Amino acid sequence: MFKLKVINSTILWIFPFIPVIFFISIISSSEEEKLNAQNGIYNWEEIPYTYSPNQDTRWKALKKTNFINTSTGRVQAKFNRGVFIWEDIPYAKPPVGDLRWKAPRKIESSSELIKPKTKNFCIQRTSNFGGSSDYAEDNELISGSEDCLYLDIFAPLNKSKQLLPVMFWIHGGGNTSGLKDLYDFQKLVKKHDVIVVRINYRLGPFGWFTHPAIQGLQNNIDKTSNFGTLDIISALQWVNENITLFGGDSNNITIYGESAGGHNVLSLLVSKRAEGLFHKAISMSGYTTSVSNEDAYKQDLQSFSSEHTSWEIVNKVIKDVSNKKKQSEYDNLQLRKILLSISGKDFYEYYADRKTYQEIPLLTNDGIVIPKIGLRDALSKKEYINSVPTMIGSNRDEVKFWLAFSEYFVELDYSIGGSLLGLPKIILKNEDAYEAFNYYRSTAWKVRGVDEPLRSLAKAGNNNLYSYRFDWDDQRRFVVADFKKLFGATHALEVPLLAGDNSLVGGRPVSNFIYPRGISNFFIKRNMMKFWTNFAKKGDPGFSSNKIRWESYIEDNSNVNSFIILDNKKNLKMSSEMTSLENLTKELYYDNRLNEEEKCVVLYQMFTFVGNDLYDENIKNYQGDCDRKISEKFIKENASVIEIY
Repeated sequence: MFKLKVINSTILWIFPFIPVIFFISIISSSEEEKLNAQNGIYNWEEIPYTYSPNQDTRWKALKKTNFINTSTGRVQAKFNRGVFIWEDIPYAKPPVGDLRWKAPRKIESSSELIKPKTKNFCIQRTSNFGGSSDYAEDNELISGSEDCLYLDIFAPLNKSKQLLPVMFWIHGGGNTSGLKDLYDFQKLVKKHDVIVVRINYRLGPFGWFTHPAIQGLQNNIDKTSNFGTLDIISALQWVNENITLFGGDSNNITIYGESAGGHNVLSLLVSKRAEGLFHKAISMSGYTTSVSNEDAYKQDLQSFSSEHTSWEIVNKVIKDVSNKKKQSEYDNLQLRKILLSISGKDFYEYYADRKTYQEIPLLTNDGIVIPKIGLRDALSKKEYINSVPTMIGSNRDEVKFWLAFSEYFVELDYSIGGSLLGLPKIILKNEDAYEAFNYYRSTAWKVRGVDEPLRSLAKAGNNNLYSYRFDWDDQRRFVVADFKKLFGATHALEVPLLAGDNSLVGGRPVSNFIYPRGISNFFIKRNMMKFWTNFAKKGDPGFSSNKIRWESYIEDNSNVNSFIILDNKKNLKMSSEMTSLENLTKELYYDNRLNEEEKCVVLYQMFTFVGNDLYDENIKNYQGDCDRKISEKFIKENASVIEIY
């Protein structure tokens, strides 16, 4: 049976990376196979490794096993095809009970044996797109656990005496969904002699939450609103303290992440709490959104996040308690007791009715973890940034990830001639409008999520910068869809190529359409792995296999900004083609592929998505007439998406 599940096409950043597996999922009938995947059972050959305090901490060829004594417990490796894997290592105390909405607490030295766990991802709304549906119980609305602060380590069979570069992966998911277990970097690790660490961190309102009943009754770092950000920092601290035991170089750690993971990379660049914990940074399809403490708590004006401020959520909570009083009639201590007494899943259910166009206030300008001036502005201030070699990029067709299943743009053909094995053909209603929406919104993503942060970092004195645009789109045309046209170089398409793991899109036969075998696939995969690991090793992506040099964003103090176009062999090249929101706005005015209402909607999305709301300061550059409220109404009315079962 085929199952295709899709989401809203209007909100660009609140959803995770997971690509087409959750567009088209071929469901196995084998319950045993599903159970094994959930329980992490693989055909691994266990090859133990012994570490003792008398040994040099650098790895030798590994032939025997015992345990590694980390600061948080004893761990044992499993070995799979040349890669050692340590799973579910706790890097902080479980943030449960009184530790909910507090900074992560360090685990005191422990000799406890650490065993792999199941379903230890952080609480979230169960979703195909976040990947949690693969690990949740059937029909479970909210899944995961508050006890979720764990990391995994992948290391190659290193025969040298050299410590290896460490790549620290931060998963995507809009900071509301996602989990570490989805990402398998074994091929990257084995082919390029790097160590990869992947982590879980608190999500949604457990990761970012602001209310006087919490911060008003806490002290010091616990007064922060950015608990999820502190989780990532805590994991980095653990890696700095322990990674040498696994053969990693604690003086060469690269943080990298995609979508919300890229956003979190940018946030670490401005957090002094993370200073010195990493040495290079890669933001893939990130963004710069952050909110004030005041807007995270309560908003006077209506917005797409106003219905999910902590004030509104607590109003819902107290309606369900027996003593029917208004929120203002409780003191903070009473509210705190109520909030801490609710189970994690029950609390998260108050966010479960969120419409697809609605957002949750997340990264917060609390002045403790994130500067008061906000992420976007802090990136340009020398006093805030952690200046390290930095790579930032996006994908040419980012938003096709969402547009491809919007009822506004696509329709389904269930006819005998249009369907295959019960799966309908996806047809674009208006190809010109589809391409126009994608062009302006995806290009605006590059402007706001790539070019602007890079210019800000350069202004702050960091000239060791690299930029890319991912253009590879050599997918196949199939009877149910023209994948090249439908998805193109869409959001997150590059992650399986970087990881070398097509199972992220469901494996065969789906992966054969999205990532068809051949020279083009081999070339882009080979070079992405090479560029990323070169950067992790030396702070310079270097040369492609066909001798194209990835030049710095700022080359020889020139005024020209350059980026590499990541594509097949024929089209991989450097480019200096830049634009701006102002230029896009002027270009849109003359674009006859869209009607006037659609143009205004595109402008609204360009100015309010992938960063803070810049509508008022940019709409003045448009020669036509737009009404913000009409555009918002259009988005709400056209938020429907297709679902295929």
